[in-house]
Amino acid sequence: MKSGFVALIGRPNVGKSTLLNAILNKKISIISPKPQTTRNSIMGVYNDEESQIVFVDTPGIHKPYFKLGEYMNKVAFASTRDVEAIILLVDASLEFGEGDQYLIDHIQSNAPIFIVFNKIDLTNIDLITRLKAKYREIFTDAKILEVSALKNILVDDLILELKSLLPEGPLYFERSQVTDKNDEFVISEIIREKILLLTKQEIPHSVAVYVEKMEQKKDKYEISATIVVERDSQKGIVIGKGGKMIKKIGSLARVDIENYLNAGVRLTTFVRVEEEWRNSLRCLREFGYQDK
Repeated sequence: MKSGFVALIGRPNVGKSTLLNAILNKKISIISPKPQTTRNSIMGVYNDEESQIVFVDTPGIHKPYFKLGEYMNKVAFASTRDVEAIILLVDASLEFGEGDQYLIDHIQSNAPIFIVFNKIDLTNIDLITRLKAKYREIFTDAKILEVSALKNILVDDLILELKSLLPEGPLYFERSQVTDKNDEFVISEIIREKILLLTKQEIPHSVAVYVEKMEQKKDKYEISATIVVERDSQKGIVIGKGGKMIKKIGSLARVDIENYLNAGVRLTTFVRVEEEWRNSLRCLREFGYQDK
């Protein structure tokens, strides 16, 4: 059988997590309209009768302003080492810019590169032609493909192209396993996704979530999770007037968590203020953004 690792890299909000979820036909990586939604490297395991492809979803690469941003870039670039291929995902609805050049300038890998233009349903022929010419000038040997991850258009073609490149190899994961992350990580990410979707611009980059306790009792899980923000004003926004926002976050998250665990869930959430946590190595380690 054919098997191997494929890194998914790109600028923030180009659709890497949406593409991974479409490939796996299962939600393991959270998505939102907010940039830098993905903060950790997440492996998603694709299986069919003749292959296993381990996709590595990475944070969006950007010019960092906090230690958290430095960590996210480090994770993304590290994922391009020791892989069989790299998918450089590009937003086909936007012109080439400084952020694209920053990413390209920092890629250091000898792996074959697939330039995959996402959001083709949102672009036009003139723009996509300019983008293709620009990337062809930079990556003369790269394979160029088009997809719409959100609408699952031409995603199967991408899989076929990757399989044609992969070497013969072993099963790296059991076929029943779809990600390398534990349940606590996935649950904390689901909660963070709901916060990103429900709160305003002040909150998204300032929030972290971690699971304090997870216990299974008969057919139900009891889960306690802590939401971390940087200021008291942000805590007030997350809790909401009369606790309405935190209840809505918990209610929406519980539905997805129950679908993920295939069991009932009792979810309890707490909100904690930790000033400047994005620049604190202690906090980054505590919240799972640095090696301990």
